[in-house]
Order: sequence, then C-alpha cells, then structure tokens
Amino acid sequence: MVPVVNNECDVLVVGAGVLGLGHALAALEQGQRVIVLEREHRIVGASVRNFGHVGATVQSGELRDLALGARQRWLSVADAAGIEARREGAGLAVARRTDELEVLTELAGSRDSVRLLTPAQVVDRLGGAGADDIVGGADLGDDLRVDPRTTVPRLAAWVDAQDGAEIRWNTAYLGAEPVGDGVRVRTSRGEIRARRVFVCVGHDLDRVAPTVAADAGVQRCGLSMMLTEDPGFRVAPAVLTATSLLRYGAFADTAAAAVLRERLSAERPDLIAADTNIMFTQRPDGGLLIGDSHLLDDSLDPFLDEAVFDLLHREVETVLGRRLAIRQRWQGIYAARPDGPYLVAELAPGVTACSVTTGVGMTVGLELAARTVAAVPA
Repeated sequence: MVPVVNNECDVLVVGAGVLGLGHALAALEQGQRVIVLEREHRIVGASVRNFGHVGATVQSGELRDLALGARQRWLSVADAAGIEARREGAGLAVARRTDELEVLTELAGSRDSVRLLTPAQVVDRLGGAGADDIVGGADLGDDLRVDPRTTVPRLAAWVDAQDGAEIRWNTAYLGAEPVGDGVRVRTSRGEIRARRVFVCVGHDLDRVAPTVAADAGVQRCGLSMMLTEDPGFRVAPAVLTATSLLRYGAFADTAAAAVLRERLSAERPDLIAADTNIMFTQRPDGGLLIGDSHLLDDSLDPFLDEAVFDLLHREVETVLGRRLAIRQRWQGIYAARPDGPYLVAELAPGVTACSVTTGVGMTVGLELAARTVAAVPA
C-alpha cells in the first residue's frame, strides 16, 4: 500500500540546520503541525562544521540575551534528544601575555560568570598541556559544549520523531506565493500548503531571495578549520586565545582590548591579516577541532590557502606546547553582513527569512528562532 503523503501543515521550515530546527521546535511548542524541508540527504552545512561551542559568556548586548535564552533551550532539549551538553567548565580563555590577562580581569570585574584562573589551573584544564608562558586565564561559566558533528543530526532525528512533525530530506525549496489565508510552497517533490513559512538557509539566502540578500549586504564567510588526531590528553572546555579576545563582544568592549589589538597588530600582522580566531575544542573521539580564519566574498573559491592552515596549526601547537597531527581539513561557511548579527525579513505575506549573519549560530540560533516564530502571527 502506498503511504499517504501529507502536503499540508501549519508551519513549513526551509533548512534543517540549527536555526531551522529551532523554528521547528518553537512551532511544535505552539502545537503547530510542522514540515521541515532540507535539500541535502543529511546535515552537511554550517551546523556540523563548527566548534560545538555555545559561547554565551562572551556575548554582549542583544546577543548576550539571545545566547542566554538559547543556552536554556539547549539544556531543555538535550536530554530528550540524546544530546550531551556540557555546562561545567565548558569555556576557557587562555592568556599568555599581560595585556591578554588585563582583558580577562576587566571582564571578570563586571561579569560574575567569568572567574580568573592561575597558570596552574589553566594547565589543568588543558589536560596537562600548555605553553610555558601562560600567565593566567578565565573560566567562562555561562558557556556550553556540544559535539558539533552529532548534536544537530540528533536534534533533527528527535524533531522528525515528534507527533505533528516531519523532515523531508533531499527536497529543495523552489519558492512560495500567498494563496487565500496561507502559502503555496513549490518544492522539488511537489507542492505543500502551509499557513506560515520560515526560510532558514543561512548564507544561501541569495539563492532564494537575491534582492533581500543584496540589500542587506549578506555575503559568505569562509573559515579554515582542521581536526587533529587524538593528542593523548583531554581538554574539556572550548578554548579561546588572544585573537578571540578581539572578536567576541564582551571581550572586545573592554578598554584593555584596545591595547591588545595595538600590540597584536604590530607583533602579529599575520594573525590580523587572516582575520583569525585561534580556538579549539575536543571531540569525543579525542581529536581537536582547531581554527579558524575568516574570508568574506559573494562566492567562495574552492582553492584553500595552505599557508593559512599552517598558521592556525602552528598557533594552536604554540598554545598547547605540543605537536599535533592533522587528520582532516575543511572550509566552514556561514552568512555574514556588516550591519547586524542576524537578519529577519518578510519575503512575501506569510513567508519570513531568518539568518544568523555572524558566526554564532550555535550560540543564539534556538532563541532567535523562538522569538521569530513568536513575532509572526499564527
């Protein structure tokens, strides 16, 4: 007997990354019937190419509020979906110069979740590894750690298993138009009628709404990333270093960060030129995810610069004081734009696009999705 295919729903979500699944979760909480479209056969985009770091501690302003909300949502869904979300000791900033320690000290003075650490405590959190010149560090108490390669696929499987929800893999979104009190969605596998549509395709927004993407200045940000062999020691937290203190708002907003930027610009122009954020996390199999650099363009060349990989590799080895053998290299990609960390735009009546336009999708995505769903009339 041929199964009956349901081509009607309350909410249709395009994209099964963390942001798309966040929209699906929020709609399910409202008691809505949900269909998620994903053009790939499995999740292969930004949601599995990252560090698995929910960096709530290091955000500022609105991103801080979104991150704290997303943190609670990760914790709420983790047990149900079979996701291990580490909360204790999940974030660590390492200082190897006094100006780096000054940034951490200034932030610790204004944020209770930042606790300063001695050099010995930093080395302990690095599993006994660590450079001889470490002068201190900080525990980032609001952070979470998840495994990036399994977390979002497990979340997708859990969503797909819920009553009233379905994920349709290998199904491309081809457009939508208002019809009556709903929306007719064209896909590569036929039409679907929905009351509301949320398009969560990240950096591929220009594929479905080129004018909206162009007007907002959305580009692709390419990241150089690697996975090492198991180095033989265990690093529980996500580890941030000097260049991270210039990238994340809570660090960058300190007065001490200006001094650090001046010094790094003079002493390490190679790190600044590659727009690096030297950090690493450890996967359950022991391999260290290390990176990254940032390159903006409308379309990214497939030809990756080995010099950038070598720079990142050497810097992480320097922080740890250990040699690391590389197992894999890849290019991460996410959406970026100059005028804001996220974009929410109406593409047509009943059709809303939502993209995180900086590299904090895992950190803020679940809360941004919930707020977007709540803001659009049911």
